[in-house]
Amino acid sequence: MNVFKFKESDRNATSNGSPVDQERATMVGSPLFQSLSEDLQEQSFLNPHLWTYLEGLDPETIGIPEFVPRLSKNLRSDSSNNFIYPVANRVFIHLYSSDGEARDHYIAIEPASSVMKSGLMAEVDKRLIDYVGDLQAIVGEEREKRESVLTEILDKICVTNGNKGNRSALQVTPHELDELRYLMIRDKEGMGTIQPLVSDPYIEDVSCSGVGSVFVEHKIFGGLTAGISFDSTDELDQFVIKLSEKIGRPVTVRNPIVDSTLPDGSRINIVYGDDVSKRGSNFTIRKFQATPFSILDLVSSGTLSYDMASYLSLMLGAGMNTFVSGETASGKTTMLNAISTFIPPASKIVSIEDTPELQVPHPNWTREVVRNTSDGSSSVTMFDLLRAALRQRPNEIIIGEIRGEEGAIAFQAMQTGHSCMATFHASSVERLIQRMTGHPINVPKTYVDNLNLVVIMSAVRLPDGSTGRRVLSINEVIEYDTETDSFGFIEVFRWDPSSDTFEFPGYMNTNLLEHVVAERRGMPPREHRQIYKILDDRANILRNLAEQEITNFYELHNVITQANREGLFR
Repeated sequence: MNVFKFKESDRNATSNGSPVDQERATMVGSPLFQSLSEDLQEQSFLNPHLWTYLEGLDPETIGIPEFVPRLSKNLRSDSSNNFIYPVANRVFIHLYSSDGEARDHYIAIEPASSVMKSGLMAEVDKRLIDYVGDLQAIVGEEREKRESVLTEILDKICVTNGNKGNRSALQVTPHELDELRYLMIRDKEGMGTIQPLVSDPYIEDVSCSGVGSVFVEHKIFGGLTAGISFDSTDELDQFVIKLSEKIGRPVTVRNPIVDSTLPDGSRINIVYGDDVSKRGSNFTIRKFQATPFSILDLVSSGTLSYDMASYLSLMLGAGMNTFVSGETASGKTTMLNAISTFIPPASKIVSIEDTPELQVPHPNWTREVVRNTSDGSSSVTMFDLLRAALRQRPNEIIIGEIRGEEGAIAFQAMQTGHSCMATFHASSVERLIQRMTGHPINVPKTYVDNLNLVVIMSAVRLPDGSTGRRVLSINEVIEYDTETDSFGFIEVFRWDPSSDTFEFPGYMNTNLLEHVVAERRGMPPREHRQIYKILDDRANILRNLAEQEITNFYELHNVITQANREGLFR
């Protein structure tokens, strides 16, 4: 970034100029401006709405924020935070700690401060009724086209000061017109007041649990309280109704629950009214990651170790049936997506999901999604899709989440030699098996040992007090003993919560690695334990790739594919 320096010549030029220039000269000469870092001075000068926000802060309570062009993990503090960083469309985020509060604050600073206070946008909304035909004509058009038409309509409704061409139009300043354009696009095409949160690439989840504050889950700073709240039931109800209409799945009293996806692929759940939610309407948005986390990204964040990644690569390369299991928001889908890189590159893959989240890097990938209809007459379930997938001769079937009868079909697929991967809601191997063999999934107990590998994930409290996602254990399912009605499994890896490290109790003591994977690789029995040397070598390859900063999901897949061709990662 170029460092902004306000020269004396600039000061003199603005002191005799327009009202805007005079405001800038006053700003530059203020003690507050002088106390800012050079980067924050530059941004304040270029973005008046940022300066207006800073003027409203109490430096005695909050302090002077630090401007950070790009966040990094080393910014996370054990005590307090006070940062401002940029998001899209001249939006800034102020993230700061407050004494006595468990969550830090997350405030969106938008380029619309003056028109929000003046009520100009409300007046513009009233006049939009004259352009209903224009608005209806762009339904279904590309977003760029819709935004262009909205801008044209706004230019008809408003004129800047001094323009006498349309006396009935709203007279606004150029600055106000700029702010109105932002709000018009935000509210008509975007997600309204929560759009800055959705636009922030550092946000994983946005949630509202009822009347009161909106909360976000930040990739670096964890759970935060957003500077957005709904003060009444009516306000919240109206917001979720508009939200549901924008995604084409309107909620009603009769159909109060909606699961859908946003145009960018983010997952949204809406519950309307207080009949089924006693705190009233609520919504949750799980942000879509444009480029998925790679397995090396997860190693870097401490989710698992290089040895564990190497082990998983050997297992998936040999077609082992694998479930990633854990509680809600434990990172199951992220892990499932990351390890898909290890599926042999020439494989034909079919993925089945109720909401599209997976991003498989292989070229021969068929992506299937369930279809829900209000009356159920033309619905297509996961059961239907999985049954159809078996006729497509896939090498690997990936199921976004097993919840019901599709689980039994998945195990039948394993019985017939199809490799399967899936996520599942269970916090341990024992509970996974209990749920899998009980109603409504009803997998026969004798089928369960077709499942080879269970990865248990969890969101955990780390020794330093922060939160993170960890692989609690990786387990090999061995067999079902009919006489004792029990299942045998080996814990190959486990997480030590006291040191935040991973142990390898399965070293030189695994069943699948030594007796199945080694055998499938053509190794004679006397050499089966050489598989651990291959595991170590592969872990070193992954470590070297990380050191070379080859961690991007797609780039890593391409490198592994090339290494596979050359026999280095086969």
